[in-house]
Amino acid sequence: MELADRIERRLKLQDLRILMTVVQAGSMGKAAKQLGTAQPAISRAIANLEHMLGVPLLDRSTHGVEATAFGHMVINRGTTVFDELRQAVSDIEFLADPTAGEVRIATSIAAAVSFVSAVIDRLSRQYARLSFDVLSTDNVTARKALAERRVDLTIGHLIERVPDSMSTEILLHEPHVVVMGSKSALVRRRNLRLKDLVHERWMLPPPGSPFGSVVHEAFRSEGLDLPRAVITSLLPLRSSLLPTGRFLMMVPQMVSDIGADKRVVKRLPLLLPSTVRPFGIITVKNRSLSPPAELFIEHARKLAATVVR
Repeated sequence: MELADRIERRLKLQDLRILMTVVQAGSMGKAAKQLGTAQPAISRAIANLEHMLGVPLLDRSTHGVEATAFGHMVINRGTTVFDELRQAVSDIEFLADPTAGEVRIATSIAAAVSFVSAVIDRLSRQYARLSFDVLSTDNVTARKALAERRVDLTIGHLIERVPDSMSTEILLHEPHVVVMGSKSALVRRRNLRLKDLVHERWMLPPPGSPFGSVVHEAFRSEGLDLPRAVITSLLPLRSSLLPTGRFLMMVPQMVSDIGADKRVVKRLPLLLPSTVRPFGIITVKNRSLSPPAELFIEHARKLAATVVR
């Protein structure tokens, strides 16, 4: 405890920031440029940290620098320190002005253009100065951003396993649906089955993606092979081509119900029970959330309740 007390009195947040920047940049020189200071000052700060802690924090070579096991441990704790400090500032701002603050969200593209945008629309009407930093990406990248505390939460379909270090709140369960442009003759057909659509012009997500696995499961559960894809791409490109009426695709139901213009996009009347997946919010365990993040979660729960109904 004497060592901890001594470090607490001597440690500077700036020194932690320097260490984190050096490891991220890969060299003292690059870190000095990023921080707008001289390289000797960077070297002194690292040397002081190593002397204070009594362990080497960096491995130095002609190729640059890398964090030692001790360095990684300090950086991980430092990330938590800066995150809690940022949360404290957000708390103060929110107490001073409940309409201000920032929510940092990582989500899938499908959730971003539907559920997340609907929550943001509701919140921004009520809290004019609330701001939103949204990372629209894949689930792996989203959870990496959450683990590194670069976002407050992730929200999306829970297709892959969630790490034990994170908490999950399931908001709803929803299936995929098949959608087409409203000009297509298929939208007027009844008693459709997936087997009736095998030879249509399909736009599919990449086969190795989480949503690609859901689409594959939909066909496999009905004893069908995956149809030939006319277009294989992420959601934005496929969505832009959908109104032509020449193609069809399978998407989470919220994309058609919340995110699509129903005048130009129609859902085909068939059920895909094998595609039902949980949709929810993931946060880091034992991490305090800012009031704006809590506010976002509260409104997400309310919207999910209306979607379920």
